Amino acid sequence: MLQAFINIFRIPDLRNRVLFTLGVLIVYRVGFWVPIAGVNQTALVEAAQRASSDSTGFGRILDYASIFSGGSFSQSTIFGLGIMPYITASIIFQLLQTAVPRLQELKKEGASGQQKITEWTRYATVAMCVIQSVMWLKFMQSQGLVKPEILGSRVFFLFFFFAGVTGLTAGSIFLMWLGEQIDKYGIGNGVSLILTAGIIAQMPNAIMWLANNFELSTQEEAAIGPAGILFLAAAFVFVVAGAILITVAQRRIPIQQARHTRGRKVYGGGKHYLPLRVNHAGVMPIIFASSLMIFPSAFFGYLSTAATSTGDSAEWWVSLTNFLNSNFQMGAYPYLLLEIILIYFFSYFWTTVVFSPEDMAKQLRDHGSFIPGLRPGPRTAEYLETVVERITYVGAGFLAIIAIIPTLVSKQMGIPFTVSSFLGGTGLLIVVSVGLDLIQRIEANLLMRNYAGFLSGGEQGRAGRVKSGRR
Repeated sequence: MLQAFINIFRIPDLRNRVLFTLGVLIVYRVGFWVPIAGVNQTALVEAAQRASSDSTGFGRILDYASIFSGGSFSQSTIFGLGIMPYITASIIFQLLQTAVPRLQELKKEGASGQQKITEWTRYATVAMCVIQSVMWLKFMQSQGLVKPEILGSRVFFLFFFFAGVTGLTAGSIFLMWLGEQIDKYGIGNGVSLILTAGIIAQMPNAIMWLANNFELSTQEEAAIGPAGILFLAAAFVFVVAGAILITVAQRRIPIQQARHTRGRKVYGGGKHYLPLRVNHAGVMPIIFASSLMIFPSAFFGYLSTAATSTGDSAEWWVSLTNFLNSNFQMGAYPYLLLEIILIYFFSYFWTTVVFSPEDMAKQLRDHGSFIPGLRPGPRTAEYLETVVERITYVGAGFLAIIAIIPTLVSKQMGIPFTVSSFLGGTGLLIVVSVGLDLIQRIEANLLMRNYAGFLSGGEQGRAGRVKSGRR
């Protein structure tokens, strides 16, 4: 592996791409520390720390959003919205492509149609940035996180609001542009790498929390002992291995190519495989399920607080709201059961959206290929649909296990969700999938230039290949 790292810097083109990508990520992290003018940063950090200790309401939303923004909500920086508005707009347009005929036609046009869809996605990103930045600034105003001298003057407040919306929107658009530059001049998927950098940037904070709360004798209630550290380390290794397994797992269906006779020559007749991913939906089911699970805990928590604070509320109503609040908080059995059901639902939903057995069967027939023992056309489509349903059931089960591990660990061990989130969930799956994609791209560049890669075996480097060729 060390030799593979050295080989990266021996190839000028690959070295420049890697260094350019690292430079862009450094620019992203520098912008993380550029705050928005007019916000009381000290009060904002204190409010974020208080909210993180709360498992309901704003604290749950803040912890979940911080996973994708690199924790920049607690500093209210120009990159506070992160790259998520662009990702959300891309997901929306991907869903609309299955329902809007105009988008379906553009998709079939190829590169020109995809360019038009990308342009519309950028416009939608700007709109989402404006909406989210307005909501964020209004929330900070309601919580008293804006400096008093700005609130005392209407002119200053309007200027603060305009500058804040412009800064947050421009920050997200700049991150989108940085991602496109990585696609052109760097290596890897730019948007995914920026998102991954924001997630990994929180790991030192998680390690520091564990170091500050580590005690050899766990007499204190909030302390983490040696057994807890060993458990967390083993769980991290186990979950990462499982995430890699579910990311690369495939169900290979044998494909036979039909033979064609042209003159005296026979073409085709080869055997291939149609790889179907076990986790075809990726991280989308966890993202959708986790986003929706925020609302029941926040809503029932609000009802319980309102019923308890109102003295004239009926006793049965107070008992009902307290029961719902306690059973739909993070770590409760009904909460986990509902989250698993949502993960299964969105796994099948997203697979249905992005994978069409009819289109796949049509493409196989048009290319002169078929599955042995099955007639091309509807019978092949029916078989593919059955296989996808079965492997989606297994993939959704793995996703459900990985998704609930952080919640269980946070609840049972009493550690913050920002620390337990590295033991599973959306963030870990994103880091694993992006890391595998980056390694495969570097591997392809090394092998293309006759260098041994990270995953390849045999001869080490170009020298060994050249010598063997001379022999």
